[in-house]
Amino acid sequence: MFQMFSHLLNNVKLRTKLILSCIVVVFIPILIIGVFLTNELRNMALDNAMEQTHTNVQRVKARTTELMNVAYDSAYRLENSRLEAVTNRRYESTYEVVKAYREYTDFNEIRQQHDEVANIRFYMENPTMLNNWDFIQPDKSIKDSAWYKKALSPGSGVNWYFLEDERDKRNYLSLVREINFSSNNTSGVLVITLNMTMLNSILNQESFETMIVDEENRIVAANRIGRTGKTLQEIDFEQGITEEKSGMYSADIDGQASRVLIDAIVPEASGNTLRIISVFSVDTIVADANRINSLALTVISVSLIIAIFLIIGVSTIITKRMLRLSKHITKVATGKLDIVMQIDGKDEIGQLSRQFNSMVASINDLVEEVQETNKMKSLLESKQNEIKLKMMASQINPHFLFNALESIRMKAHLKGEKEISQVVRLLGKLMRRSIEVTQRMTHLADEMDIVRCYLDIQKFRYEDRLSYELHVDPAVERVSIPPLIIQPLVENAVIHGFENKMEGGKVTVRAAREGDYVRIDVIDNGAGMTREKIDKLTEHLNETEDAENNRIGLRNVHLRLQLTYGPEHGLQYESEPGIGTKVSFTLPFGEDLYV
Repeated sequence: MFQMFSHLLNNVKLRTKLILSCIVVVFIPILIIGVFLTNELRNMALDNAMEQTHTNVQRVKARTTELMNVAYDSAYRLENSRLEAVTNRRYESTYEVVKAYREYTDFNEIRQQHDEVANIRFYMENPTMLNNWDFIQPDKSIKDSAWYKKALSPGSGVNWYFLEDERDKRNYLSLVREINFSSNNTSGVLVITLNMTMLNSILNQESFETMIVDEENRIVAANRIGRTGKTLQEIDFEQGITEEKSGMYSADIDGQASRVLIDAIVPEASGNTLRIISVFSVDTIVADANRINSLALTVISVSLIIAIFLIIGVSTIITKRMLRLSKHITKVATGKLDIVMQIDGKDEIGQLSRQFNSMVASINDLVEEVQETNKMKSLLESKQNEIKLKMMASQINPHFLFNALESIRMKAHLKGEKEISQVVRLLGKLMRRSIEVTQRMTHLADEMDIVRCYLDIQKFRYEDRLSYELHVDPAVERVSIPPLIIQPLVENAVIHGFENKMEGGKVTVRAAREGDYVRIDVIDNGAGMTREKIDKLTEHLNETEDAENNRIGLRNVHLRLQLTYGPEHGLQYESEPGIGTKVSFTLPFGEDLYV
């Protein structure tokens, strides 16, 4: 099989071989890696969006529950003798009713003390009372309503409904519960409506579409205009999802593939539940990944076209020179020995052309010598044998040149350098380890392995200008650490410490235990920094937003350390101009920090 492939390959022109090699060796692997990385980026974006959605829903749930608990606490505060006295009294005049209402201030006090409460109503069948928006005689429509009947049913407890307020004819999320007056053997229904502005403000802070839905699938509150008051069926929600109580689901919302997260709100002592529904479009989340994919394909395609044109140009130059050499060899093989080949260059083809000219000159000299010896009859037989030998050599040499050309081509294709091979291996290892990074922790020993690979590569670049030392206490090798924490510090030391220093320098990395902490130092003897530059760098590291020309890599390391271990574990700088820089940070040392 290999011989057949080699035979077929030998029959292909050099230009075609170079183009095919570029496509097989460069374009296809890059395309595969690009598709893989883009798919991973897409999945990562979706995972981050789902995690953010879950966090947002939990935040909405907690804040909404706090809002509802205010109404719940107020409802039980109102179950007292003062309310019983007002609602169970038999009034003989309007004056007595108005006076009693004026003296009863519990409703107003709750509304004034708690912005979360929008209104309070109490429904009581007492024909001597007057309707004043706080105390209401239930009419037939109210008595026939499901929420009123449910409130008066035994053991109903507290229930939540999206009810219309008689005062402004607007719907509110309302707490409904029965209050029994055992002394008078009567009862009434208390309705406490929540401040919908505060409820909507909770939802308006969320980046994804978020809704609160009651048991009848009616949208109580939403951060998208026009949703409140409608049912899930009216906004074309999939029927299978509207009945789900909790979980993450895939659905087609408004014609777009979306993810839907549902979580239940179960208020304290409530007989019914609410649901929080958060929706985000998949296309919106992966738009950046798709854009990167398109850009990568464009760059790869343009690069391939440029590479093909360059290969065609280079191969044309090479093949043109080789064809000239082949034509001259053919002329010599036919016996034309008065030619001189003119080919510029000091490469292998130029060397072969000079050897060819030397060979032709030698053959000419031999022919002239034979012609001279023919004049001498006495030496005819001996010279004849010599001429035959020379002619045989002249016939062998063209075959030798063809074989030499093929050998040089194969040698150029297969030739490799050990040092370059080692650096490529280290670079491949470094790239592989960087791709495999996740948000999970890694061992300190593995992180130092990445640092060692990076420094070996830089040492190949700087040669004797760069040296390094790695000192790792064996006791801390298995300590866990966020990935890619030390390598950016080492990279910063090499790039900014030695790039303008002709004599080069040295990088030292130390990791050792100090009490309950692991201390890691990255030290260089590079250009160093002034106190003002250190202060400015520290200010950039602690900025809440990325500023222009900010060191994103160092700030990323600084923030990840603080987010993982606390604000006291960020980067610390010590530096003097002309002497060098030391970057340090600490990690807690403990069993729970092992991967």
